Amino acid sequence: MNHQPRKRFGQHFLHDRNVIGRIVATLAPRPGDRIVEIGPGKGALTRELAAQLEHFDAVELDRDLLAHLQSTIPAGKLTLHGADALKYDFCQLMQQGRKLRLVGNLPYNISTPLLFHLLDQAGCIEDMLFMLQKEVVQRLAAAPGGKDYGRLSVMIQYRCAVEKLFDVAPGAFTPPPKVDSSVVRLIPHATPPVAVNDEAQFAKVVRAAFASRRKTLRNNMKGLISAEDMTALGIDSTRRAETLSLAEFATLSNKISGLTA
Repeated sequence: MNHQPRKRFGQHFLHDRNVIGRIVATLAPRPGDRIVEIGPGKGALTRELAAQLEHFDAVELDRDLLAHLQSTIPAGKLTLHGADALKYDFCQLMQQGRKLRLVGNLPYNISTPLLFHLLDQAGCIEDMLFMLQKEVVQRLAAAPGGKDYGRLSVMIQYRCAVEKLFDVAPGAFTPPPKVDSSVVRLIPHATPPVAVNDEAQFAKVVRAAFASRRKTLRNNMKGLISAEDMTALGIDSTRRAETLSLAEFATLSNKISGLTA
């Protein structure tokens, strides 16, 4: 297909058949699965899925690519949805209570907001298998104490189990991106690993704590909770947010919820 990749859509088309085969093998689709591909592009992964599935769905924004996919994927195999994944209601694709299995080579320029959008619909999702920028995957899976650990790490790990699977070199794409990529599996928790009284408050606390990475909790949390209250919780207010565990963020959030109730 003669299609000029569009920078505004963050298009880097996966073409390496070994990588595509590995993604499909890792996805391991089962009969009856509700598979949804996000951003099928030129359809390299889409065609491999079509060879193994009776039917699946795909969400694509680029109208030119929609026409190409409709002409190359066997009729009846694929239902295409011409939509912006950042605004799309994925839960509408559930059928007979079967949760969705999402897969895709996500546009790197929207990957973080798209992940947060999908987290809002986590109750409809069984699992997600995504190609992302390697740096983003490192942040998703990061443990407390390192430079990769931040707001994204905390919010994703509160909602999902994160498993980094394998790295992919730039040459697997056309055009090749300037960064390495990684494939990651995200499985929404049936029950979050920590108890949070108010999820909106939890998100607010995590955002505030990481507002300035060089500043201490005492400075970043000013106006939300006092240093004395943090000390009473067993959390030193001179620490930085990147040192706090998921459980400690939950403790802070629940305390602040109680103070503002």
